[in-house]
Parts: sequence; C-alpha cells; structure tokens
Amino acid sequence: MLDHLSLAVADLDHAAAFYDAALGALGYARVWSFPDAVGYGPPGGGDKLALKADAAASAPGARFHLAFTARDAAAVDAFHAAALAFGGRDHGAPGPRPRYGAGYYAAFVMDPDGHVIEAVFHG
Repeated sequence: MLDHLSLAVADLDHAAAFYDAALGALGYARVWSFPDAVGYGPPGGGDKLALKADAAASAPGARFHLAFTARDAAAVDAFHAAALAFGGRDHGAPGPRPRYGAGYYAAFVMDPDGHVIEAVFHG
C-alpha cells in the first residue's frame, strides 16, 4: 500500500549516520543523497524512507512507529545493536513478541529525533 515515507530530522548528518548503520544491518542502503535529504531502500532500488532536514523537526506521538522487515532474527539483533551504537535509545530489546503473532521477533528503538522504529522478523 505505501510507496514511501518521509521523516523530518533536526540534524541530517547525525540521522543519516544512525540510519546508515541501523538499516544497513537489515540489508537496506542509502540509495540517494541531497544536501537536505537522504533516501533509503533496497540496494539498487528506489527509496522507501526519506529523511529531510528540518531544524524544527519533532517526532509524531508515542503511538506512531515504523517497522522494517528483517530477513531473520539475527538481523533484528544486529539492527538493535547498531541503532544503540549510533545514538538510538532502547525501546524494546530484541526478542519474541507472541502477542503480535506466532514467530514474531522484533526490537524497538528511538532514533536520535525520537521516532520509534522497529525491526521485525516473521519466523
């Protein structure tokens, strides 16, 4: 249903370093860069997520989050570790989430701007 999504970030360089690491752990890549924005998606493909510089950026409410598909549970673990190493805050350690479905394995972090992001593997 969704083609792509854009998020406003206060410090594009800091946010891009965070997303390079966190999304890189899931096999995604920076697919384009402009002075005021960067885009992420499958290597060699188009963007699915864009970050756009905005000094007045603020994250949406607490119930909003983005979930990225992981190829396996190890990728979820790597995403979480990379996100924390690059300025993210833990918002739910990697592990099974049976409440969300059989085989649901996920981790949640807050990015440097306060956006909640998730990596999920449907095992």
